[in-house]
Amino acid sequence: METEIGSNYTYLGRTFSNLSSTNDDSTAFSDCNSDRSGEFPTTSSQSRRLLLSCNYDDLIQQLVSALESTSIDDQKQAAMELRLLAKNKPENRVKIARAGAIRPLISLISSSDPQLQEYGVTAILNLSLCDENKEQLASSGAIKPLVRALKIGTSTAKENAACALLRLSQFDENKSAIGRSGAIPLLVNLLESGSIRGKKDASTALYSLCSVKENKVRAVEAGIMKALVELMADFRSNMVDKSAFVMSILASTAEARASLVDEGGIPVLVEIIEVGSQRQKEIAVVILLQICDESVVYRTMVAREGAIPPLVALSQSGTSRGKQKAEKLIELLRRPRSGNSVDLSD
Repeated sequence: METEIGSNYTYLGRTFSNLSSTNDDSTAFSDCNSDRSGEFPTTSSQSRRLLLSCNYDDLIQQLVSALESTSIDDQKQAAMELRLLAKNKPENRVKIARAGAIRPLISLISSSDPQLQEYGVTAILNLSLCDENKEQLASSGAIKPLVRALKIGTSTAKENAACALLRLSQFDENKSAIGRSGAIPLLVNLLESGSIRGKKDASTALYSLCSVKENKVRAVEAGIMKALVELMADFRSNMVDKSAFVMSILASTAEARASLVDEGGIPVLVEIIEVGSQRQKEIAVVILLQICDESVVYRTMVAREGAIPPLVALSQSGTSRGKQKAEKLIELLRRPRSGNSVDLSD
């Protein structure tokens, strides 16, 4: 499922006002909702048991007990059914956690059986959708096994692990712990080589995690700017918006700005201002403002790339925010030898 960005869009504590445009149905980030891996195969009798059970409390307790069975098949079946019970019912997510499912499910994530690991990751993802469960998941040691699944799991396990880590990162105290556990380079790998679903999930998780400075540094060191520039340059990737938003949060650091320039990001950003959607143009201007604010060299590079004509056009026909940002960038570019900066705030 995708979430539309409205005229005043707040995502994980950061507000982006007036970044949408008429008839622009692209989206900034994926929701990472439950049931993302599709239905697990079940027999008709097993499906009926879940659908017709009147006493979920007893059933949940039986399934939690089965998670610790010595039979891998029993563990798989229990994880599958718990995942299905948590699919669309928030109350079941709470009941499953309170029944003691979290620690045995975390153990399954470390299984050498790829399918069992995938089932465990998906169940954990569904439980993590409930705010009440997030703290318990983190305190019970879910982060490191999820990072391991992100490294060696099936494609579905990797995507769902990225989403579960995103959910856990919504508590600020978990962001640094996730970064220290080695998640950032693995998420960058998923951004580079995953499926389109994987790229979206990785970008969403990275956006959240990189609100912490130490994770920004980790992401740059892992080569994220090259991946972001490549995705932004490909208008068919459906990743221009997502990549630009991640880049915007990284560009507050000098390391990211230097890497962006080294990877050829300036021509890509100027092209976006020329031919992108209204929202894409505006976020590209925001990034260029960060690049140019304190660097005469970068201002000169942007001006030589031909940025001023499309910026003038945006300043005349964009949204009020787009016009304001375009005018600020034009002011910077028209005095490239000046070391004075302008106010980048709204």
